[in-house]
Amino acid sequence: MSNDEQQQPAPGGGKILAALKRAERKVFTRPAPKSAKVQVEFLLTRMKGSTKALAERLDVSRRTVERYRAGKLTTPQKRLRAALVEETESEWQPQVRTQARQRASTSNGMMVHTVAYFGFTASGSSDDGRQRHITTAISPTYAKQILQLQEAGATEEELHPIVAKAITESYFTDWGSRCEGLAAHFTDVQSIEFEF
Repeated sequence: MSNDEQQQPAPGGGKILAALKRAERKVFTRPAPKSAKVQVEFLLTRMKGSTKALAERLDVSRRTVERYRAGKLTTPQKRLRAALVEETESEWQPQVRTQARQRASTSNGMMVHTVAYFGFTASGSSDDGRQRHITTAISPTYAKQILQLQEAGATEEELHPIVAKAITESYFTDWGSRCEGLAAHFTDVQSIEFEF
């Protein structure tokens, strides 16, 4: 997968939500199943063997699910292939993901790598904004807020301000030790990645 493909927002999501999903998937201790047959078999175990439920989840016919499970079909079309990868990875190693999220929320925090437009206002003055490449640590407090919002189904618009505040506190105000009252304007996000 190219870097451009990785940076594209997920359907119905955005760059921050997609980056959080990618970060979770980087903590897998074993690779997720790759073949359509194994993906279908895995998803059926999560759906308690219901081909009907899996067919609805993948937006295909029940017969299609049965054919992939039996190995009669092996090469899904692009839309189904993407759905199989997305659904498999969203169910893969839930305990590993939970542990990584817990560590980020309580002790380790997260790293964020972003290319975005940042401008500032502080104490009546302003700094003209510009595009910046920033890599900084996000405290466990902000990591917890971000992950809780994601888990609660927050939209990109709801996550954006908390990510902006976390980057401002970490990178620009050095955890509140300098530039008191600084507010950074975090817009035009070209790319963003998280690690936890």
